[in-house]
Amino acid sequence: MNIFILRHGIAVDPGTAGYEDDSQRPLVPKGERRLEKAAGAMKKLELSFDLIVSSPYLRARQTAEIVAAELKLKKRLQFSDHLVPDGDFEALIRELNAVKPAPKDLLLVGHEPHLSHFIGFLCSGNPHATIEMKKGGLCKMEAERLLPGHCARLAWLLTPSQMELMA
Repeated sequence: MNIFILRHGIAVDPGTAGYEDDSQRPLVPKGERRLEKAAGAMKKLELSFDLIVSSPYLRARQTAEIVAAELKLKKRLQFSDHLVPDGDFEALIRELNAVKPAPKDLLLVGHEPHLSHFIGFLCSGNPHATIEMKKGGLCKMEAERLLPGHCARLAWLLTPSQMELMA
């Protein structure tokens, strides 16, 4: 299984007037443009996903929708409360393992530091591994099976700037 993890794009800053509810902060225009380029890079890398699962928070939802539209995968987009900033890793793994047929290529879209902790959890069993996902950054992990703890290896991690160079 290939597990791709994408952090949402640049969004309205926390605490901005009118956006007191963190779940409702949208992407800013620069964030949308950078994600369109990132989605173009994914297309050039010939990435496709059997399933895209996103946090329901607006900025993550918008990120996932941009990628799904560019890759023509809108029907493969789902949302999970386990990808919100304080989501439960083990519950997310159970939810993903319940998907039939099991996806070979999976894209998860969410937030920091939750995603970095999830990467650390899957690669080393330690959710506090030092990994930093930039806004709009993408990583690829490989796993035989998705299990709690040490089950995956980090194949690569791309910054948004690297992805823009590929677009």
